[in-house]
Amino acid sequence: MIRHTSSSFRVRYGETDQMGVAYHPNYLAWCEIGRTEYIRRLGLPYAEIERQGCFLAVADAAVRYASPARYDDLIRVETWLDSVKSRALDFRYQVHREEPSPALLATARTTLVALDAHGRPRRLPESILNLFREAM
Repeated sequence: MIRHTSSSFRVRYGETDQMGVAYHPNYLAWCEIGRTEYIRRLGLPYAEIERQGCFLAVADAAVRYASPARYDDLIRVETWLDSVKSRALDFRYQVHREEPSPALLATARTTLVALDAHGRPRRLPESILNLFREAM
């Protein structure tokens, strides 16, 4: 059972402004890294969800920033599933700096809704829904 995952990487130069500080939208991209890895570790690559005719779209997202990340900082994103509904998944995140000085940089949440190939809301396939429920 996967309760949470941890994904680590370094802040790239292209993710920073002229002062070397990570630009704020990158935090949501980092959350996507964590979420994708979480789903992969469940044994279900996102591509397989799409092959089953289900697409997960971010319907809501929020980030609370606590401290800036800078170029070449080692970042760790902790990801966990907060709730599972028949048509939606709620994820939570903590973004930490590991190096050079450990700190909590941000907390975030996203809600993903299941869509069909035409962009209409749909139920998650039962096998996928059960996999996410078991991870809770």
